[in-house]
Amino acid sequence: MLLTRWKPTETRLQFKNEFDKLFDSFFTDFFNEKTDFLSINPKTDVEENDNEYVVTMEIPGVDKKDLNLHVENDRLYIKGEKKQSKETKESNYISSERSYGAFQRSFNLPNAIKTDKVDAEFKEGILKIKLPKSEEAKKKEIEIKVK
Repeated sequence: MLLTRWKPTETRLQFKNEFDKLFDSFFTDFFNEKTDFLSINPKTDVEENDNEYVVTMEIPGVDKKDLNLHVENDRLYIKGEKKQSKETKESNYISSERSYGAFQRSFNLPNAIKTDKVDAEFKEGILKIKLPKSEEAKKKEIEIKVK
């Protein structure tokens, strides 16, 4: 049989360290979840092709009537709100990871956008905004003359 010497101070330090880790992780997780709950930042892609810029934003759970888009001073503003559904029966959540609340995003636009021709489509939680380029903004190939 192997005997080991008991060291009371070492055992207390191990217990204290484990307790501190547990305490720290509890409050770190708690505050991170609260921060995530309060902030909504929809994932957005901005792409460019020959004729237009396309902004695609994922906003599942948002109703079309809760979206507001406008262009002002060469900026595209997207505002919306994801509302929490009201259920009539009581429920006890064990875990809830969905976020609710208002959000706002804005994007600088090049000067060469036809703001009167901007088109937006919202389908199945995806907002797609097409920003057509003006003629002077479209790429033009220049022929090189060899002498």
